[in-house]
Amino acid sequence: MKKTTIWTAALTAMILAGCQGRPSENPPIHMNPNMDHQPKYKAQSESEFFENHSTMRMSVEGTVARGQLRGDDAYYTGRDAKGNVLETVPVSVTMNLLKRGQERYNIFCTPCHGETGNGKGIVGQKMPIPPTNLHEARLLPVGDGHLFDVMTNGIRNMQNYRSQISVADRWAIVSYVRALQKSQLATMDDVPQEKRKDLK
Repeated sequence: MKKTTIWTAALTAMILAGCQGRPSENPPIHMNPNMDHQPKYKAQSESEFFENHSTMRMSVEGTVARGQLRGDDAYYTGRDAKGNVLETVPVSVTMNLLKRGQERYNIFCTPCHGETGNGKGIVGQKMPIPPTNLHEARLLPVGDGHLFDVMTNGIRNMQNYRSQISVADRWAIVSYVRALQKSQLATMDDVPQEKRKDLK
């Protein structure tokens, strides 16, 4: 076959494949109609089936959705049973946790608080009320639960991040902020004896 013939055949096939013909006045054929017309309730619609006529059902009392059990209040709220903020994070602080905290901090906190936590991030510099400098003396003695609570519920002009940052990541960020504070405010007494010679 000549190349011209092959190209002509291919072009004809493409044109015919794209040809839809005239619109039909007949309804479309439904091979499996129950997929197109499903009996279902729509949100906020009324129902004669239920006693209160609401299609949207409340959870059964005393049940917890899978993955939603929050058995450790301190972990999820940053507060102990008496409502006091936790002094320290309720998880083991490891290098992996700090690295995760650094990653999440850089994403969510750096724009306002800056890479070092000094409150001079690129967005923070344009705010009428500047973001908090995380190295302020008043923040050093507060419990870790306070930092967690601020991320969870917001404070002053800082919005809450409970929807954007998971509980585990909030604790990772708290741990990283504490590491940032140590890095910026450390003295020679905080450096192990064997490492001091490298800093002089």
